[in-house]
Amino acid sequence: MLRIAYWLESEWSKKVADNFVKKLSEKVQRLIISPYAGSPTRKDKNIRKLSVDSHYKIYYKVSGYTITIIALFETSQDPKRNKYE
Repeated sequence: MLRIAYWLESEWSKKVADNFVKKLSEKVQRLIISPYAGSPTRKDKNIRKLSVDSHYKIYYKVSGYTITIIALFETSQDPKRNKYE
């Protein structure tokens, strides 16, 4: 999470980056409590998605007690670039 925060601060203002990291952390905490909170993707039912906010989605896999975040996708991108949908 710290690497994401540093990268975001280099791209966005510190305040915006901090707010986003807070939202992202809340979503990750939600996944820890309810790993299947996100819905399965169309292409692969083993990959799930959860909205961080109206502009970003987390794509992740659940395997036993492990949750692996595999992508953070900006929804304003061309949908064809999203290999999970």
